[in-house]
Amino acid sequence: MSEHEQRINQLKTELINENIDLALITNPANVFYYTGFNSEPHERFMAFAFEPKIDRMTMFAPALDQEAAKKESIIESVIPISDEQDPFQILSENIDVDIKSIGVEKNYVSMLRHEQLQKVFPKAGFVNIESYINSQRLKKSRSEIGYLQEAVDIIEKVLAEGIKQFKVGMTELELAGQLELLMKKFGAVGPSFSTIVLSGEKSALPHGVPGDREIKNGDFLLIDFGVVTKNGYNSDITRTFVVGEASEKQKEIYNIVLKSNQAGIDAVKAGKPLKNFDIAARDVIEESGYGDYFHNRVGHGLGIEVHEAPSVHKKNEDIAESGLFFTIEPGIYLPELGGVRIEDEVYINENGDAEVLTSFPKELQVL
Repeated sequence: MSEHEQRINQLKTELINENIDLALITNPANVFYYTGFNSEPHERFMAFAFEPKIDRMTMFAPALDQEAAKKESIIESVIPISDEQDPFQILSENIDVDIKSIGVEKNYVSMLRHEQLQKVFPKAGFVNIESYINSQRLKKSRSEIGYLQEAVDIIEKVLAEGIKQFKVGMTELELAGQLELLMKKFGAVGPSFSTIVLSGEKSALPHGVPGDREIKNGDFLLIDFGVVTKNGYNSDITRTFVVGEASEKQKEIYNIVLKSNQAGIDAVKAGKPLKNFDIAARDVIEESGYGDYFHNRVGHGLGIEVHEAPSVHKKNEDIAESGLFFTIEPGIYLPELGGVRIEDEVYINENGDAEVLTSFPKELQVL
């Protein structure tokens, strides 16, 4: 039995327990998770429809993706929907409109789509199955970790080559473009999110946007980026450099963040509250007097999506378990001087221990 089939069987058990007649899964990430078909339909309708009580599975796909869906998906029944067709009419022709309970992802289904579904299935109530789907996706299998490691390996090759090609006077946008070109050279589909390259005082913006600022000697240079691979999984890594020569203040800030990063990783263990990992990293920064300059959570899950569960913050009481995969990324952001962030990817393995997938050096590098 394939991993996709195992996932669907687990979903089936939950749906039957909840007396759900139809699961209509429309988030592309979740469609991919269950079926193996990875596509972004944009405004077009796409759904994995699963009727657990009669064990019937149907893929509704844009007509232009029909062949890809047949090739990539484990679902044998693929129904194409052309641009001129009403997808909800197609649904009504292929699924019993008298069903009573439909499972949907409420965070993903718009009000308009809900109204359209209600017209097609007038007798149905809607149940949010997103929490169960998220709980399934929360725990990464060893095969998923292989895909995630591939994404990490590619982005670290990109970073190693990218800093070799860096020259003082390049703009942030020029360096970002060079890095994204290298992503495809090394086998990625593309960036997993818009590449962040920030220099000087701009590096104090945790999610700043690269611009025309020329990178000069004395700058912090913060690079936060990742790739999505052909297997559909993402990476996300941040490293911060100094250009030219590092000042004593820059060395101080950098080493505090490095110590914080390691403290967060050292705290990772199954059976402990997730908040402990944030607090361990945060305490280092607060005890150094820079607590007011670290505002964000210390980490987030990633996998098929760049941001997914779990959220690693100081109030998350959930207990960590084997299979969780997330970032540890503390930072200090000083408006005048700039910012430092060091981000690694961590897996809680079968033994309940932290397994770090990222390996790019973290000691301060001067370019």
